[in-house]
Amino acid sequence: MDDGVAQVSQKAFRIVLTVVVLGGALGALLAMTLRSDAQFYKHVNEVMVEPQQWYGKQLQLHGTVVDGSIQWRPNTLDRRFQVKSGDSVVTASYTGVVPDTFKDGSEVVLRGKLAADGFHVDPDGVIAKCPSRYESASPSGK
Repeated sequence: MDDGVAQVSQKAFRIVLTVVVLGGALGALLAMTLRSDAQFYKHVNEVMVEPQQWYGKQLQLHGTVVDGSIQWRPNTLDRRFQVKSGDSVVTASYTGVVPDTFKDGSEVVLRGKLAADGFHVDPDGVIAKCPSRYESASPSGK
């Protein structure tokens, strides 16, 4: 009978050990997913309803560049521009090279943090989406 009890104890131990290892792995995966520096993907009008709750959090902010709002400091890579979604607008500041498709009216996703003075874009944090449609040139080239 001692061999039978030992085999049952060994099986029970293996089962408990497996459950503990799998539970720990799932817990670690959940903790990494919900960590505090996770990035939220939000539209400008979602964030600007209560901007204070988003201050200092890492965000991916989606909107459209406001026409005529792009300003840059000569001989630098510093830019300031406005991004809107719906009726909400936020001023963004960025230092770096922007994609060729970044221009007035372009749809953008910005990675960075919101502060009281605007949205501070991370290095390489500007993604300008390609237009959803292209217009072909007329045969005369005009």
